[in-house]
Formats: sequence, C-alpha cells, structure tokens
Amino acid sequence: MSNENFLGRGMKFPPQIDAGTGRFALSSGAQSVKESVYLILMTQQGERWLEPDFGSRILSYTFMDTSPTMITLLVNELRSLLLEQEPRISEVQIELDPSSREGCLVFNLGYTITATNTRDNLVFPFYLNPGEEEDNAGVQ
Repeated sequence: MSNENFLGRGMKFPPQIDAGTGRFALSSGAQSVKESVYLILMTQQGERWLEPDFGSRILSYTFMDTSPTMITLLVNELRSLLLEQEPRISEVQIELDPSSREGCLVFNLGYTITATNTRDNLVFPFYLNPGEEEDNAGVQ
C-alpha cells in the first residue's frame, strides 16, 4: 500500500463536475488533505447534525477585538482543532500575516502530512467584518 493511498481519495471540495466524465471531480493525496483542512475551518461546530463536534468556532470570533491575546486564543484553538480532527497531519503552525489589511486577518497555516513526512501550507483569510469586502468592491 503506497503512502498516497493512505491519504485517501474523495469528492473534491467545493464540489465540482468533471467535464470529461460528467461525474463529481475527485481529489486525492496532498490536495485531499488541504481541502479537508479548509473544510474543518469553514464548517461551524454544530452545523453537521450527525457530527456536531466537527468543524471550528471561527465564526464566533467575527467582530472580535484584534488584541494579541484574542489572536493568540484564536490561533491556539484552531491549531488544537486541526490536530484533533485531521489525523493525517501533525506539527501545525499558524502565523498571522503581518500584511493583513484592516478587517481581514490572513493566516498562514503550515502542517506536515504524516504519511509522507512532507510540509504543506494553506493561506486562509478570515474576514472580521463579513460583507465589508462587497461594500468596498468598487472603491479605489
């Protein structure tokens, strides 16, 4: 059994249709892990009835005070959730991008894929004021 098989294969997230086959597109390997990490971050805990503990509470941090203490709390919670809910990763490192603009925190997530011992990363923007992006879309 190769290491890539351990990482799994499943429906791509967000769901897409493969133009060649007309079936749902699949992802596998490191891409499957990256999509799983993103799915954990974007799913609100309690959103899935059959798995109420799945996901994060990141949306409860919307409109939060951006003090170093609150950001540290958010980062620590995300790190522990990812390690708990995604068994294919380890050594999760989350850093706040210093070039984040007002109203948006950009997190750089780094993690190790355990089966292949390779590093991967994900850039995750978190909007503190939802809808602000659309309001200022035409303003230069």
